[in-house]
Amino acid sequence: LIHFYKRMASSRPVEEFSMAFVTAPNADKAKELAGGLVSGKLAACVNIIPGITSVYEWEGKIENDDEVLMMIKTRTSRIEELTEFVRKNHPYDVCEVITTSIEGGNKPYLDWLAKTVPEKKIEA
Repeated sequence: LIHFYKRMASSRPVEEFSMAFVTAPNADKAKELAGGLVSGKLAACVNIIPGITSVYEWEGKIENDDEVLMMIKTRTSRIEELTEFVRKNHPYDVCEVITTSIEGGNKPYLDWLAKTVPEKKIEA
C-alpha cells in the first residue's frame, strides 16, 4: 500500500511556483531577510504579516512568542536556495521554512513571478 501511494505521489506534476512560510522575531529582521531574498532573485514578493503568536515546545518548555510571518512567493526550483539563504541569515537556531505549491492564480501575477525569479541554473 505504501508503494502505491509513493507511486501516485511521484506521478503528480510538480507545480512551477511555490510559497514559503518563514517566521521571524520582528518586522526589522523580516524586512532584512525579505530584502535579501528579493534582491537575490530568490523571491518575487514577500508579505510580512505582523501580530502572530507562535505556541510551540522548545527544549522541554511550552513557549509563547510574538512573531511576524513571511509569506514568500517563488519558483519551486529555487526552494532549496531560498531555504539555505534563510538558514544562513536567520537568528534562530532552528528557523521555520515550510513550503507549499501554488496550484493556480491570477495569470498576469504568475507571469510576473516567472519574469522576476529566474529558473534555477542547471549545472552541467
